[in-house]
Amino acid sequence: MRLFLLCFTLVCVKDTEAQIKHHDIKVIACSDTDKEYVLGIDKEEVYYADFVKQLIVKALPPFADTLNPPETAYQSAGAEIDICKTNLGVYRTEFKDTPTPQDVPQNSIYPRVDVNLGSKNTLICHSTRFFPPTIRITWTKNGVDVTDESSLSQYYPNEDNTYNQFSHLPFTPKEGDVYTCTVQHEALQTPDTRTWEVDVDLPSVGPAVFCGVGLAVGLLGVATGTFFLVKGNQCN
Repeated sequence: MRLFLLCFTLVCVKDTEAQIKHHDIKVIACSDTDKEYVLGIDKEEVYYADFVKQLIVKALPPFADTLNPPETAYQSAGAEIDICKTNLGVYRTEFKDTPTPQDVPQNSIYPRVDVNLGSKNTLICHSTRFFPPTIRITWTKNGVDVTDESSLSQYYPNEDNTYNQFSHLPFTPKEGDVYTCTVQHEALQTPDTRTWEVDVDLPSVGPAVFCGVGLAVGLLGVATGTFFLVKGNQCN
């Protein structure tokens, strides 16, 4: 049995002038193989610790990035993980016979924006409602593994204590290309693969043709009516 230790700190801050509540959250998680440290606000990641590159990564885009992590943020994250690892050893002894709950991930694949052939876009593979919070997402393009070209977000808690995670794959749509994302999780008996195919509908000429024909017939009718009206007046 693999044991995960998860610690949450949730703080509610109220803006008295605007009467708006903001929820800050800090996630500290560790297991034998994984560790995570994330700070967020209102369900959005603000920054997280990258323990491979040994630095703090800002998660918000530049136009929304108004919060700067302190200079000691990475050292603080490392200290929090050390405490988590120590507590993990204690809990492993205390709860060695307790089964780990498992929730099967719900997965989907979709483009970030409307697809136009030849225009750069991003495919998103979203996995949610899973527990424990360890998951693997891989990508293929036309049967060839392209996982190295993708990026993976930190996993983030849902309100029901399960987790969600995003994987992003940049791509340029080309007619007929087929992409897949495959999710592996210990609650799944077999990997779950989702498929997305580039299939862009080209503009149809039918409506334009029918509109043109209708306009021509209409103008012909007007011209004919005008002719008979003039002839009738001449006869009178």
